[in-house]
Amino acid sequence: MSTDKNEKEDKISSLKARIQNEPITSFLKSEILELSPGYSRVTLVMRPEFQNFHGVVFGGIIMSLADQAFGSASNSMAYPSVASHFNTYFISSAKVGDILTAEGKVIKSGRKAGFSEVTITNQDGKLIAKATGITIPIKPEESDI
Repeated sequence: MSTDKNEKEDKISSLKARIQNEPITSFLKSEILELSPGYSRVTLVMRPEFQNFHGVVFGGIIMSLADQAFGSASNSMAYPSVASHFNTYFISSAKVGDILTAEGKVIKSGRKAGFSEVTITNQDGKLIAKATGITIPIKPEESDI
């Protein structure tokens, strides 16, 4: 039992290191606050360069944060997995200075597909967006991972 627990912890630590070292994490300056089997919490400070022509945060930035929480939660259960479908529903806008937190939760992780949901809130707990997605586990030799 202890060996199985250690193995899972090693896999999670390895995945977290991979995510922290990926170029998009560096580019966005996002931070993984928590990663456990089937769960991920990622945060990102909204910077001036994330604004669109309306003066609010560009939806693609919010989707990127959601995608990081979705991908890390999904891959914590079935590694490697890739997204086959991802929907984002914008509830409220985000502003420069907001600290957004995305929580990704795996609803079902199966042999052929995984289903996850993501909730994004700001520092005041205001709901900014919800997302749902489907992942497909792949064989390592089928990917460039």
